[in-house]
Amino acid sequence: MVRLRETEVVLRLCIVFLLLLTSVLIGLDSQTKEIAYMHKRKSLSDICLLWSKSLYIDAVVAVYNMVQSGLGWYGVAQKTSNSKWLSYILDQTAVYVVFSGASAAAQHSLLVVTGSRELQWMKWCYKFTRFCFQIGSAIILNYIAVVLMVILSFLSAFNLFRLYSPKRYFQFKSS
Repeated sequence: MVRLRETEVVLRLCIVFLLLLTSVLIGLDSQTKEIAYMHKRKSLSDICLLWSKSLYIDAVVAVYNMVQSGLGWYGVAQKTSNSKWLSYILDQTAVYVVFSGASAAAQHSLLVVTGSRELQWMKWCYKFTRFCFQIGSAIILNYIAVVLMVILSFLSAFNLFRLYSPKRYFQFKSS
């Protein structure tokens, strides 16, 4: 049980690190380029609000995981099934929200890379390559964090459902 708790804390700290690194990469991403004797600067606010929403989602989920890892590290283990249910539901919600934000940002990034003649959307990654590489690496880090969060959700489900009897439906095991 102690090793499982330590594994959960280490996973949560890795997730916090990846999500904060993603937020920093997205938040501080900008590039200045000289085009036709003019300095053009592209930053997060120029492209889309979608990436800034992903930044806020990552920050909130990182804070949630930091709080959960602090509770797990100091032995404030969840004693009741209600708190384990809450942790399980919040872990599942965090995975879905981060995955949907990362997928939406990846779809928008694909539009920035390829452009769209019908929408009159130019290909920005030919001119602002560093900007696009930084966003791309942030999306990859976000997906790695999602995979770790899925593993963490499995651990959370194991911690919850091991309290219940395998023979009686939703009845606790006898202590």
